[in-house]
Amino acid sequence: SQITQHAILEGHQELLEKGYAKASANRFIVLLKIMFNLAKKLQIPGSDVNPAMGIKIGDPNNARERYLTKEETQRLLRAVEESENTQLKFIVPLLLLTGARKREILDATWDEISIERKVLRVPLSKSGKPRLIPLSSAVLNLLEKLPRFEKCPYVVPNPTTRKPFVSVFLSWDNARKKAGLPDVRLHDLRHSYASSLVNAGTSIYVVGRALGHSQIKNTMRYSHLSQETLLDAAEKVAQALGVQ
Repeated sequence: SQITQHAILEGHQELLEKGYAKASANRFIVLLKIMFNLAKKLQIPGSDVNPAMGIKIGDPNNARERYLTKEETQRLLRAVEESENTQLKFIVPLLLLTGARKREILDATWDEISIERKVLRVPLSKSGKPRLIPLSSAVLNLLEKLPRFEKCPYVVPNPTTRKPFVSVFLSWDNARKKAGLPDVRLHDLRHSYASSLVNAGTSIYVVGRALGHSQIKNTMRYSHLSQETLLDAAEKVAQALGVQ
């Protein structure tokens, strides 16, 4: 009964300020609604009023598209090299070069990596199924440079705890600001990977497989990039033929 609507709104705003996506912050409110409804159903004292009801969370608009240019990528890589978090200079390139989700890299263990097959196996992906992430030569070279910690199975652990990072937001936030890219989220590295594949002529189906999408509709947001590539090709044909 001490939880007010105002307190919930403040909590929602705090999540946004910490860099959480709107959809993630909105789930905080949805979860509270469900909890209070269940409490009322179970007749728990103080649950007569659901303070989360009536709060309009609006459209999360998480389909925001932000892709790094080659120049922006180089600035970002220089910034993470100088980070106080010595693992960030490995985490960011791994995300950029694999298109993996943040936790898929932070929780990865060495026994899930096959150098021979050039894959990282994710035991439980967002779709609820295992998936294989292809590892390019650049990724394999990066893995060779990673520091190993005795009796630690994780690929990029926190050097102090020898466990996966709970969050790398503070070091990431400092690096992106230093690179002059305050609007770039860690998840945008995944978008950049996808856009690079599409602009290289990779089919949407293959891009979806590379990203681990369970439905092709989730990959179609990148389809406009292939159209831009086609238009660029068409312009080159006109230039080659000398037709203006």
